Amino acid sequence: MKTSDAVHRRRLRLGAIAAVAVTALTAGLIGASGAQAAQGCEVDYQVTGQWSGGFNANVEVTNLGDPVNHWDLEWTWADGQRITHMWNAKDKSKAASAKASSLGHNASLATGGSTSFGFSGSWSGANTDPTEFRLNGRLCDGSVSEPLTAMQQVAAMQPGWNIGNTLDALGGETGWGNPLITEELIQTVKAEGYKSIRLPVTWDENLGPAPDYTIDPVWLDRVAEVADMALANDMQVLLNIHHDSWMWMSAMPTDHDGVLAKYEAIWTQIAERFKDYPSELSFESVNEPQFTGTDAPAGDVLVDELNVAFHEIVRGSGGNNGDRLLVMPTLVTSADQPQLDALKATIDSLDDPMIAATVHMYGPWPFSVNIAGGTTYSEQVEQEITTTFERVHDTFVADGIPVIIGEWGVLGYDWTRPIVPSQQYGELLKFFEGMMFQARDKQMTLMLWDAGSYLNRETLEWRDPYVHSYLDSGLTTRSGTASFDSIYVEKAGAIADESLTLNRNGLEFEGLWHGDTELAEGADYTVTGDTLTFTAAALTRLAGDRAYGVNATVEARFSDGLPWRIHVISYDTPELSDASGAVNAFAIPTEFNGDRIATMEAKYADGTYAGPHDWTSYKEFWATYRPDYGGGTITLTADFFNAVRDGEPVTLTFHFWGGGTVEYTVAKSGTTVTGTAS
Repeated sequence: MKTSDAVHRRRLRLGAIAAVAVTALTAGLIGASGAQAAQGCEVDYQVTGQWSGGFNANVEVTNLGDPVNHWDLEWTWADGQRITHMWNAKDKSKAASAKASSLGHNASLATGGSTSFGFSGSWSGANTDPTEFRLNGRLCDGSVSEPLTAMQQVAAMQPGWNIGNTLDALGGETGWGNPLITEELIQTVKAEGYKSIRLPVTWDENLGPAPDYTIDPVWLDRVAEVADMALANDMQVLLNIHHDSWMWMSAMPTDHDGVLAKYEAIWTQIAERFKDYPSELSFESVNEPQFTGTDAPAGDVLVDELNVAFHEIVRGSGGNNGDRLLVMPTLVTSADQPQLDALKATIDSLDDPMIAATVHMYGPWPFSVNIAGGTTYSEQVEQEITTTFERVHDTFVADGIPVIIGEWGVLGYDWTRPIVPSQQYGELLKFFEGMMFQARDKQMTLMLWDAGSYLNRETLEWRDPYVHSYLDSGLTTRSGTASFDSIYVEKAGAIADESLTLNRNGLEFEGLWHGDTELAEGADYTVTGDTLTFTAAALTRLAGDRAYGVNATVEARFSDGLPWRIHVISYDTPELSDASGAVNAFAIPTEFNGDRIATMEAKYADGTYAGPHDWTSYKEFWATYRPDYGGGTITLTADFFNAVRDGEPVTLTFHFWGGGTVEYTVAKSGTTVTGTAS
């Protein structure tokens, strides 16, 4: 475009892209159609005059969908233009992101109704027209979207991602170590295939005093800004009340009216602020509701009261809140049957087709944190996950009520510490594979809890791309696994045949590869039923000079999904040395010799269990013992010694993945500890 004083006129017509149609999961599982509004629009953008450094424009908006009683029109400029003055609409622009908001006299648009506004702007270098507009969050191309049922909308959220420990953090958005949320973060998550974001928000620190409990407008604006970022990038958003659940709501049994008044005040303000947002914004009543000094049946009653109050406030607030998707939890988001039944009764009583249920799933606790011998993705762990999904499905999904697993993952997967994860790596991958399959099989949407352990918020890169590949692959298919992901061979001596059991997961086994080289069936391995056996000759070749650690990685490939990695590891029995130190700084010098710890037992001389969680001899990884494979130590924590009796020796038994055990004795005397190798 030439920069001249010549006045010229040009015109651009745009409208709203229809929502992507979501295929019904199963014809019999789609609930009754909700009352959501059809949405669509058309925009006529005209540059009516242009001069050096400035221009005038007129914008006409035509609503093609159901009537709206408020509108926001948003667009961006590629060349950095800015609005300097606007008439017949309120200018809410930020830099190159332009936003016009309706005024009282033109806020209502009937189906087919139009309104216009104008503005003056500045430009430098070029004045390229916008290429797209959004009316109330909807992209524009002139088509009209059909409303989705609750089941369809929840299906369209799969997979989801939590922006954890951020807007829910105490002390502000960066209070727990994560950076501010940016649009680049949202775009990164979107590019990785995520369809929705759960936006946990803690409100308490940003509230005024009773009785109004006014939310700090700066905080409410920031929450809205993040929601706007996600919606503008075609992601659904689930907004909630988060850590307030334990900060003050837990006092509801003893301060019933006070807690309820505060809760209702917060939701009244949230509902009012977001009532004109598009249906892609959903509300979750509260995260993990819990109550001090109350048993489960009484807790279920209080959760029902909160969910019903939430429903009444949102539905009565007008705008798009009349048919917005509302998400309701069980007591502490438990998937136990009594809690599922209690929530089902609440949802049935409300008789509202735009409600979804939510629970959280971190797997069986012993496996999730590696305690009580929960070191592997055993048949028991797998069965517990399977039956949990079945219970939730049979209670809700089978009756047309969609389910969001609002948080899921593994509690011991923590990148704030050097050893990630607590679980053996292959066993962790089996957990991810199994969870993804169950969610797909039982038609539920998963929202990964990520407080920074999966996506590095600083670099915007996945910390472990292979874990992420399992999450991605599991959306559409299964992957084959095996009974273990490693074969340990001693550093010296003859190597024998070694066998693993294949878990085909309905797939065909296609062979083994070492890099680009296919291993020879018969000479390198045999398969009998589900037993995969590596020959001694193949293992000897793969082990090479048998340096401690991983000498080779072989891929077991299947007809679909990801290959299963099998590591050939050389090792000797680890060696622990005598040591002394303080209870808060005691480390055992250790030569790991290529092996790694699976778990640690602690017992007194009479056989009783020592240390925290004295109901099991197997102690919790990291909470009580911390291996440092590079530094050559095993540190026992102060928390461990605080739960150990003074003057009574404790026998520690370290179990290693190579199959061996090593015993070690520690004795505490006051604040000092002595350790003796067996």
